[in-house]
Amino acid sequence: MPRILVAGKIHADGLAVLHSAPGVTVDYVEEVSAASYRPFLAAADALLIRTQPLPAEFIAGAPQLKIVSRHGVGYDSVDVEALNGRGIPLAVVGDVNSRAVAEHAAMLMLSAARRTVLFDQKMRAGDWNYRNTLDADELDGRTLLVVGFGRIGRRLAQIAMVLGMAVLAYDKFQDAAEIAAAGVTPVADLRDGLRQADVVSLHVPKSGAEPLIGAAELAVMKRSAILVNTARGGLIDEAALLAALNEGRLSAAGLDVLDSEPPARDDPMLACERVVLSPHNAGLTEACGRRMAISAATNILDFFKGTLDPALVVNRDEIAAHARSSVGA
Repeated sequence: MPRILVAGKIHADGLAVLHSAPGVTVDYVEEVSAASYRPFLAAADALLIRTQPLPAEFIAGAPQLKIVSRHGVGYDSVDVEALNGRGIPLAVVGDVNSRAVAEHAAMLMLSAARRTVLFDQKMRAGDWNYRNTLDADELDGRTLLVVGFGRIGRRLAQIAMVLGMAVLAYDKFQDAAEIAAAGVTPVADLRDGLRQADVVSLHVPKSGAEPLIGAAELAVMKRSAILVNTARGGLIDEAALLAALNEGRLSAAGLDVLDSEPPARDDPMLACERVVLSPHNAGLTEACGRRMAISAATNILDFFKGTLDPALVVNRDEIAAHARSSVGA
């Protein structure tokens, strides 16, 4: 009888999937923090986790753990090597959030271009005549660079083309011919794409210690450009971004993710009028939250039934190698 730990609040329909399974015990910790779920790990056979860190020491303190299921598709906060050493699979949800995140990225693009938040603030403050500053832009006829042409990037490209934008894509792992077949122009060099783009939207995982968009990358972008990030905190050098915005070397930014979440009350990003912010909720619509919760819960139950889709296991090759070495031993 597996004991399943749900770490972080999820949609009630996902919990219902677990509670309706025979012989399953569920520990539910609604608070989304590492400290809140750690005491329950020792008894857990399975872990359904949201965005909290899952470091090696936590995994070591879970001797019965057999499966980890992420409530999403990213896993930067999980020590996958520690899971590999124990032969524990890490499952992610399928294509359940790409449309929601792409819509959110499009919203940030439009909001940053049209200065939605700033105009709202000015109007509420009684400054009706701020409308005459013409401090807004259009996306029709502009060029979007999509960095990372996976499901989310592809969907955003479709939305952008409907808005009348030309779309470029930079993706080291996608075939140029496949990108072109989607009606998008592939670019082989990131900085070349940055030079051409009026809007840049990031849809890649964090890789390495250095930000993908640092001072050097910001320096080649147009002064009128907009930078959007709905992917991962750490992809952008935030200090360099703020400097570029405050000095007029970049027009605006739309950020759903930050280096530190939640940000400190005195974080200078919160005071910048040229930034549109959202609290890492691009995929947290009611419909998408339901899909993610059900998918993450189903992955755990499928694992114990022996029917988990291998395509949803991000470390499947390492798990297979671990199994072979265990048999050989």
